[in-house]
Amino acid sequence: MKILIVEDEKGLRENMLTYLSEEKNICESCTNLAAAISKLSLYSYDFVLLDIGLPDGEGFEVLRYLKDEMRTEAVIIISARNSLDDRIKGLNIGADDYLTKPFHLSELKARIVAVFRRKSTNSNNKVIFNEISIDLIERTVTINGTEIILTRKEFDMLLYFVANKGKVIAKTALAEHLWGDEMDMHDNFDFIYSHIKNLRKKILDVTSNDYLKSIYGIGYKFTDR
Repeated sequence: MKILIVEDEKGLRENMLTYLSEEKNICESCTNLAAAISKLSLYSYDFVLLDIGLPDGEGFEVLRYLKDEMRTEAVIIISARNSLDDRIKGLNIGADDYLTKPFHLSELKARIVAVFRRKSTNSNNKVIFNEISIDLIERTVTINGTEIILTRKEFDMLLYFVANKGKVIAKTALAEHLWGDEMDMHDNFDFIYSHIKNLRKKILDVTSNDYLKSIYGIGYKFTDR
């Protein structure tokens, strides 16, 4: 999953980043309200781990922003505040869970999994595009009934393209969505080209439809036109 951690306490923030990244999640972080709103205005996430006591304001404003924008990110509040009023306020605005500090990272992971399962149960677990079927829970892809074997990055890339079908996706946006802050370690986009090439080949092995189009100088478009 792609997770945004909004936490100003350095030690806790770094511990969560390390622990959740080891679970093969893509994790990004920020330390204040303004940075959180900025990141959410530019990128989408699966989860937001949100401290409500931030240096420049209340984390509740992040929940209001997500609600006003009709966003679907799951949110777990992580806070030292243990009052019933804060819990009720956070849950009423839109948080999916409320975890009081201090906590064990294993409990945080368990709550993330529980929220994910609950939200998945309440939504459609498959994404369909023509003959392509993507199972979000099993993380499998079938084309014309034949399962194709994709790497984790190839699966995430295909899902991102299908979710944005018909739109031109800039190389920078694709890299940011799939690699997060790790993209800063690369000098160019060669690492994307190999994933695109492999994904296109695997799709064309089972269908004659070449959906993945290169847009010269910009990026890519996933379309049947």
